[in-house]
Amino acid sequence: MDNKLMLMIPGPTPVPEQVLLAMAKHPIGHRSGEFSKVIAEVTAGLKWLHQTQNDVLILTASGTGAMEAGIINFLSPGDRVLVGCNGKFGDRWAKICDAYGLDTVRVEAEWGKPLDVAQFRQPLQADGDRQIKAVIVTHSETSTGVLNDLEAISQEVKAHGALMMVDAVTSLGATSVPMDAWGLDVVASGSQKGYMLPPGLGFVAVSAKAWEAYAQAKLPCFYLDLGKYRKEAAKNSHPFTPPVNLFFGLQVALRMMQAEGLEAIFARHRRHTQATRAAMQALGLPCLPRSGGESGNHRRCPCRG
Repeated sequence: MDNKLMLMIPGPTPVPEQVLLAMAKHPIGHRSGEFSKVIAEVTAGLKWLHQTQNDVLILTASGTGAMEAGIINFLSPGDRVLVGCNGKFGDRWAKICDAYGLDTVRVEAEWGKPLDVAQFRQPLQADGDRQIKAVIVTHSETSTGVLNDLEAISQEVKAHGALMMVDAVTSLGATSVPMDAWGLDVVASGSQKGYMLPPGLGFVAVSAKAWEAYAQAKLPCFYLDLGKYRKEAAKNSHPFTPPVNLFFGLQVALRMMQAEGLEAIFARHRRHTQATRAAMQALGLPCLPRSGGESGNHRRCPCRG
């Protein structure tokens, strides 16, 4: 491809030529039977990627739009939420919660260090009258590369009964985010990272427990009302005008991922992490975050692409 640009940032990430060519096709009617088949295929692929039997809904939005939708559809004004803040995006979710009048409790860690599971355990165990309605965590913090221990935090949240809401914008498609196995309730992500697409699509996976909360939620929403998306997704349709050509690209990207397989995808990203760190060390350059203590779900990646 002439003048191909190699992006070396956390996102947008490089888009495979197959995906670019798919997006170059002429648009088709978004209410056509042909497009319904595309929606059906990509929905099944998204469930596979999220390792879930739950709904995975597609928005015309960035990852921030997907996260905002995840927050406003399942909570009410004044609800108390714990928000993990150890980087720019954890801080952003806390600001969104503040903007919607939630009782936002920040669980903080120094930038470049993972969130401490005990800092979630303590307020959750002390919350005997169940005032905490949700815990919001950025799985992979773009601003520093830290991968927080989402599985362990989610175990504490499940024991309490609050909703577990996750920003997986730069972890989905690069490392395992098994929604059902970890008991995650709301998982938001965006097309421009591990999905190998340009920006423009947001994804929100929703558990049955979160839909129960949706029925009681009182925060206002219209375009981001996930109930509308769920109703139309059941008919392989979309409530508004979707970016048809991005769906074409998503269809091909998911086919590529399924052909490679989840474990192979995750192993490839681990190899790239290790190789990048080794190269930086050979050059005498420091890595952020530090590589010490990389084990289990605390693996940290220098680039969340």
